[in-house]
Amino acid sequence: MRAIFCLCAFLFYVTGPLTASARTIHIIAFGDSATEGWLVARKDAYPAQLQRMLRAKGYDVTVKNAGISGDTTKGALARFDEAIGPDTDIAIVEFGTNDLRLHVAAAIMHKNLSEILGTLRKRNIEVLLIGLGSLDLSAVAKTNDVPYAQWKLPPGKYRAGDGQHFNAQGYARVLAQTLPSIEALIARARRKHP
Repeated sequence: MRAIFCLCAFLFYVTGPLTASARTIHIIAFGDSATEGWLVARKDAYPAQLQRMLRAKGYDVTVKNAGISGDTTKGALARFDEAIGPDTDIAIVEFGTNDLRLHVAAAIMHKNLSEILGTLRKRNIEVLLIGLGSLDLSAVAKTNDVPYAQWKLPPGKYRAGDGQHFNAQGYARVLAQTLPSIEALIARARRKHP
């Protein structure tokens, strides 16, 4: 009996109460139509797929879809406070393709993205920046010292009906490639906010 008591006391000392569990990690997917899930069901957009993938691996997470089709980096700045709640731990940022489509100067797009990334970091939020297709934002990520992923897939079976956006299979493929980076951010968020 004494040995069991000592073991329980040791476990409490090392891990805290046995009934306690780490709090839920809140992830915001902040972006444009590629985040919202243009031409796919809401359950097949990448935020919903990511939540399922992470929960299947045992993570206690929520992934909020804060994507709006047609949005630009300027629009993202305007709705930043509405999209990024106070409980946000991680933000996955995906903007820029509509800036290109509207011929916004690259310097302005990069400035807007840097403001978004900088504000997230000031709020102690972990960040992953996504570059979509031919839009390479690795320099912006490097300047702002945030992790980066390039989501690029060949045309064909990974595309939605318009031939441009990803379908459910395409989202699953890029998420599988990105998952280790997101898991690393979850670990960092847990260390900051156990």
